[in-house]
Amino acid sequence: MGEAQGFAYAQRAEGSVVITHHGRVAGTLRGGRAAEFLAEVGDDPQLVMARWTGNYRRGNERAARQHPRNRA
Repeated sequence: MGEAQGFAYAQRAEGSVVITHHGRVAGTLRGGRAAEFLAEVGDDPQLVMARWTGNYRRGNERAARQHPRNRA
């Protein structure tokens, strides 16, 4: 799987965390989820942010849509 790029996060004063992908908001975490994210983000920030926003499935989605089994 390719490495996720373009993610950034900002911790706000009220404790929430805003995750952006290429400058667009990809998710906002508040409370316990924000604290959990901040504890985990030190390992591999790009991969962690991709996983938390659900933006980690990249690859054959377009090809799978064209498969005869998946046509409507």
